[in-house]
Amino acid sequence: MSDRQMVSSDFTADEKMEIEKIKTYKEELLEDIQKLKLEIDSIMKDVLSFESTEDINNKTTEKSKQFNNGKKKFNMEPKKGVSYLVEMKLLEGNAPSIAEFLYKEEGLNKTAIGEFLGEREELHLQTLKAFVELHEFSDLNLVQALRQFLWSFRLPGEAQKIDRMMEAFATRYCDCNAAVFQSPDTCYILSFAIIMLNTSLHNPSVKDKTPLERFYSMNRGINNGEDLPPELLAKLYESIRNEPFKIPEDDGNDLTHTFFNPDREGWLLKLGGRVKTWKRRWFILTDNCLYYFEFTTDKEPRGIIPLENLCVREVPFPRKPYCLELYNPNSRGQKIKACKTETDGRVVEGKHQSYAICAGGAEERDSWIEAIRASITKDPFYDLVSVRKKKVINQAPQD
Repeated sequence: MSDRQMVSSDFTADEKMEIEKIKTYKEELLEDIQKLKLEIDSIMKDVLSFESTEDINNKTTEKSKQFNNGKKKFNMEPKKGVSYLVEMKLLEGNAPSIAEFLYKEEGLNKTAIGEFLGEREELHLQTLKAFVELHEFSDLNLVQALRQFLWSFRLPGEAQKIDRMMEAFATRYCDCNAAVFQSPDTCYILSFAIIMLNTSLHNPSVKDKTPLERFYSMNRGINNGEDLPPELLAKLYESIRNEPFKIPEDDGNDLTHTFFNPDREGWLLKLGGRVKTWKRRWFILTDNCLYYFEFTTDKEPRGIIPLENLCVREVPFPRKPYCLELYNPNSRGQKIKACKTETDGRVVEGKHQSYAICAGGAEERDSWIEAIRASITKDPFYDLVSVRKKKVINQAPQD
C-alpha cells in the first residue's frame, strides 16, 4: 500500500466527500479565473483600440485645423499660406499639387488665387500652366470657356500678369479645340476683344456701345491673316450681349473671406443702443474675434470685438436667464476696445464696458462660453490679422 493510499484511508467518508468538494470548487475557481483573464484581455484590446482611434481622430482634427489656418493665411498672403501648408506637410510643394489646391479647394479668395498665379517665379509659372490644364474647354465656344476661366480666379491689375494668364488660357483652349483657330495667337486676340466687348456693352459709363458690325471689323484678319467665320463672331457677340461675364467680386479688401471657417456662428441677442434693448444679431466667432451682423448675407460686420485680454462668464438678466458676459478683468470701468458701424455708415469706437449676449437656452449659452474661452486661449491666427483689425479700430473717428 502506497503512502497516499494510507493517508487517504485515514479520512472518514465525510472528510473524503469534503475534500472532493474542495477539489471541484478549486477547478471551478481556476476556470473562472481563466474566463476573467480572457475578459480582461478582450477589454484591454478594446481600450487600446479606442485609444488608437481617439489618437487618430485627434491627429485628424489637428490636421484639419492646420489646413484651415493655412487657407486663411493664403487668403491674406498667398505665398505664405502655401509655404505654411507645405511646411505642415498638408500640401506638396510642386506645381500640380498647388494648382489642384487652387482649383478645387473651397473657401479660397479669388483675388489671392490670381495674385499667386500671376507671379513670375518658376514655381508660379508652372502652377499657372497646371492650373489652366485643370480646366476642360473641349466643345465649348470661346465665350463659354472664358466664363469658366475668369470665374476660377480674379484677374490681377498688372498688364504683364494678365498677358501671361491669357496666353496660358489661349494655349489650353486651342489644345482642347484644335480645329477652331489656326493658332493660339488668334484665340488670344479674340479673347481680349470679347472682354472689351463685355465692358462696352455692360459698363454704364461707356456710352458708345459696340455694334456687331464693329465687332466684325475689330477682328478682321486675326486668324493668321484670314477672317474668322461671321457666324462664329455673331454667336460670341450674342452670348455676351445676352449675359455679361460674372467676375468674382472679392477684391482682397473685404473681411468676408475671414468667415469661411468660423469656430462658431449663430443667432444671439445683444444688449446695446442708446436706450438699452436686446437686438437679434448674427454672431461669428473666428480668429480670436467676435463679429456680429444684422443679417447673415451682410458682407461687413456691424461690430468687431477683439477677444484679447477679455474673459467670458455666465450672467443672468431679468427675463433673460441664458446670458453670457464679455468683460476685461484687469480694467474694470474702462471701455472694451472694439468698433461698430453706425446706421449712417460711420465706423466708431465701441462704448461698452462689457458685452451682454443672450442665447436661446442653457446648452447653447454654455457652448458659446466654451467656444469663446477656447478662442481666447488658442489664438492661432490672431497675429496674422491683428494688424488689420487694429487698423480698423484705430481709424475709427473719435466723437
